[in-house]
Amino acid sequence: MLYLGTPSGPDVRAAMSARLLGCMTTPKQGNRVPDGADYFCDNGKFGNHYVGDDKFFAWLKRTVDRYGRDRCLGAVAPDEPFDAAGTLALALPFLPRIRALGIPAAFAAQDGCEQLGVPWDAFDVLFIAGSTEWKVGPVAEALAREAKTRGKWVHMGRVNTLERLRIAEWFGCDSCDGTTLARGPDRNLPPLLRWLDDLHHTPTLGSA
Repeated sequence: MLYLGTPSGPDVRAAMSARLLGCMTTPKQGNRVPDGADYFCDNGKFGNHYVGDDKFFAWLKRTVDRYGRDRCLGAVAPDEPFDAAGTLALALPFLPRIRALGIPAAFAAQDGCEQLGVPWDAFDVLFIAGSTEWKVGPVAEALAREAKTRGKWVHMGRVNTLERLRIAEWFGCDSCDGTTLARGPDRNLPPLLRWLDDLHHTPTLGSA
């Protein structure tokens, strides 16, 4: 499983260029994606950092043109955090625009989406968002496993502890991200790399 973070500091950027980590980028982040790193484009909705549909799409196109389609793991269509109905209304018109750029389109799964239905054919990446309780619960796990059977990439957001990392792996996630590197790159990079090494050498029963 690939961990994506903010390219904060030279050691983190070096780890991304060495492909030990991936890069999560947003319109307001303002950081350059490190050379050789895989990257994922988030929309900035969580945390109220969204710049609007037109500016987000223009930024997304510039980012893809600059860093390449082959390194882009996906881009998250606009969503409404913790709101499945609101997310469907925002994402469905935007997902085809992302695909038209030649990159995978990601749909943010939120609390309640199991009741409204998931538009499986409209996206390429299932992004497990939602509240903490929901995203580590049985519904999110079932959605992740169904996504894998459908050949989708699965990503979990807000993964900042070893426990959450193991949950993401148990669900079958291909990647995850968190703010742990942004909050303390020098302090948090060494333990994060140890967690990942431990995870890769002693995977959970489900992932094995």
